[in-house]
Amino acid sequence: MDIRVLYEDNHLLVVEKPPNMPVQGDVSGDEDLLTACKAYIKEKYQKPGAVYLGLVHRLDRPVGGVMVFARTSKAAARLTEQFSAHKAQKRYVAIVEGHAPAHESLTDTLKKEEATNTTRVVKDGTPGGKLARLSYRTLLREKGLSLVDVQLETGRPHQIRVQLSHRGFPLKGDQRYNPRAQVGEQIRLWAYALTITHPTLQEPMTFYSLPPFPEFGTTLKYLSAFRACTAVYEDGNMLVVDKNPGVEVETDLVSELSTLQDPLFPVHRLDANTAGLVVLAKTPEAEQELTAAFARHDLSKLYRAVLVGTPREPAAALTHWGKKDEAHATMHLVPPGTPGALEMKLQYRVVKTQGPLSLVEIQLFTGRTHQIRVQMAAIGCPVLGDDKYGDREANRRYRQRQQQLVAQELTIAGHTFSSTRALALDEYHCKS
Repeated sequence: MDIRVLYEDNHLLVVEKPPNMPVQGDVSGDEDLLTACKAYIKEKYQKPGAVYLGLVHRLDRPVGGVMVFARTSKAAARLTEQFSAHKAQKRYVAIVEGHAPAHESLTDTLKKEEATNTTRVVKDGTPGGKLARLSYRTLLREKGLSLVDVQLETGRPHQIRVQLSHRGFPLKGDQRYNPRAQVGEQIRLWAYALTITHPTLQEPMTFYSLPPFPEFGTTLKYLSAFRACTAVYEDGNMLVVDKNPGVEVETDLVSELSTLQDPLFPVHRLDANTAGLVVLAKTPEAEQELTAAFARHDLSKLYRAVLVGTPREPAAALTHWGKKDEAHATMHLVPPGTPGALEMKLQYRVVKTQGPLSLVEIQLFTGRTHQIRVQMAAIGCPVLGDDKYGDREANRRYRQRQQQLVAQELTIAGHTFSSTRALALDEYHCKS
């Protein structure tokens, strides 16, 4: 069987579905995945008679990626319940045409037309219409295309293809819902991760399958590290990633990436709850060179933050002196000349204000512990969501437990990198 097996035991068979292969037999008469997997089990285990294999979920015929089958009726019942209750987590990666937003949650009513085997968005209350929900985040954009990570909340026919096309972002190569797709072009949609609870062990298990797309090669290579980051750039000396909030650089991030690239050496830091761009060296020599570049400030770092309040000046340079309290992992402002004090310099620009919140761009000239958070709090405009130096009442009001701070742009070694993460003031006011 020319099908890649990802995992198997007495209860499960997890495989990588080839694109353009039907999951089960249809009117085309083409070889289908279910039949092929039954033949694999029959031959490998020399089973006489018919082989049981439970089909508990599906993928569209042109789509490839992770699929799980049940090898017992008990496993089939328990897996079916997981998928029906949306306890199984399915993640897809897609390449869409256009400049997709940084992130969106989409809710539509979809109706399938059986005669044409197509699905369309219809008005709420339309007979036969079913609720469809998904969320996605844009990982990277280039050459008029966006790479998006999609998480399904419902499982409707052609759901991802229809909902994204309806928003003006049709999938590249989609012969059914993208009128610009070339004849014979492969759809850029792949089921790359599936998390289930094992039907007997009751342990969570995640399986991965990386898509064979020619675009966005570096990001796709590191796709399985989605819990920690998105890869942005790689060469022989360094790996640049867009770190998720809540991830420690030296522990969580390196651990997640080390199974894909080893060794890796962090050459600078971001606070765990700060999202954005991080550079890691791939060799000891590159580590020394890049660390020296950061020490010399031979680079440019641009951050974006949402502040509680509005600075008095629309743009200004700030200089403070700070001393780190190692016992409490905090930075305190102190007078110049205080023993152990370090100079902190940055420049900010207010991009937008809305009500009591402000969106600012910040350029760092020094890289001290918690620098942005400390200096913005010092002028009476703390970073939203900052529990250590910020306004806890505002954090509760806007339901923010992580500081709304992103390392947005980084220029180093002749390269400029950008994060697709966006901070939009409208989102916070919806939560107030």
